[in-house]
Amino acid sequence: MSATADLQDGICLGIYEKALVGNSLATGSDWRHFLEQVPQAGFSYLDLSIDETPEREARLDWGPAQCRRVRDAADDVGTAIGGICLSLHRKIGPGSAEPETRRRARKVMTRGLEVSHDLGVPVIQIAGYYAFYEEPNPEAERWYTQMLADAVPLAARLGVVMGIENVDGDDVTSISKAMEFVRAVDSPYLQVYPDLGNIAEQGLDPAVELAAGAGHMVAMHAKDVRRGEPRRIEMGAGIVDWPTSFALLANQHWTGRLMIEMWNDDAPDSVDRCVTARHFIETQATAAGIPVVAP
Repeated sequence: MSATADLQDGICLGIYEKALVGNSLATGSDWRHFLEQVPQAGFSYLDLSIDETPEREARLDWGPAQCRRVRDAADDVGTAIGGICLSLHRKIGPGSAEPETRRRARKVMTRGLEVSHDLGVPVIQIAGYYAFYEEPNPEAERWYTQMLADAVPLAARLGVVMGIENVDGDDVTSISKAMEFVRAVDSPYLQVYPDLGNIAEQGLDPAVELAAGAGHMVAMHAKDVRRGEPRRIEMGAGIVDWPTSFALLANQHWTGRLMIEMWNDDAPDSVDRCVTARHFIETQATAAGIPVVAP
C-alpha cells in the first residue's frame, strides 16, 4: 500500500499462495523468488496456508527465525504476508470424539497463533470444521466452541484476531452460524472471515448472510463456485452473484482485506490467471462503488 495512503475507504486485494507457481515450496528457502509473483500480479499481500499436507503442517514448527526470513523476503520484494488460513483443523478436528485429536487441535490453534504473531500477521482464519472426517457427534459443536473460547487469551496477548470462515460441508456453513460463536465467546479477538463463494455453494442468500456479519467481518475470501464444487472454478464462470454481493458490502461501507482464493496447481500461466481474476474482482467492486486501493 502506498506510503501516502490516507484514511480513505476501500479494499486491498490479496492472493492465496496456492494460486502461484511454486506454492509447493512449503519448506524451501527461496521465499523471495516465490513472493516476487505477488507484486508482479498486482496484489497487496499474500495469504499463507497451514493445511493437511505434511509440508504446510510443518509450518507449525517454524520458530521466530524462520518467520523472520519469510517476513524479510516479503519486505524485500515489496509485499506482505496478510494472513494465515489455518485449514489443518479439517483433518485435526476440534470437535472430534477422540480426546487425543481434540488435544492436537488445541495445539494446532496455539501454534497457529504463535506463528501468526512471529510472521507479523494480524488475522488468522479459523476453518468452521468440527470433525470433518468423522461421523457427527452430539458434543462436537460444544468442543469447537470451547477451543475458540480458550484461544482468546493467547490471541489477545499476541494481538492476532481470529476470524471464523464459513466452509463447505455440514458444520459452520454460514456467516449466521459463525456469528453464534462470536456472540457466545464475546471477544474482539474472535470475529468472522466470510467466504463469498461458500455462501453461494451452500445455496444461501448473500443479503441475509452479509447482514448477519455486519460489523464483525475482519477479512474476506473471494472465489467462484458451483453447487457441490467449492474449488477450482474460474472467476466469473460460477454461480456467485458478484454484483449483489459487492452492492451489499458497499451499503455496509465495508472496507478491508479481500483475498482471492484460487488453486492454479503450478500452471505455468498462474500469474496471468491471477491478474485476470484480479481484474474481474476490481471491475465488480468498483462498479458497486467500492474503491480498490493499489499496492
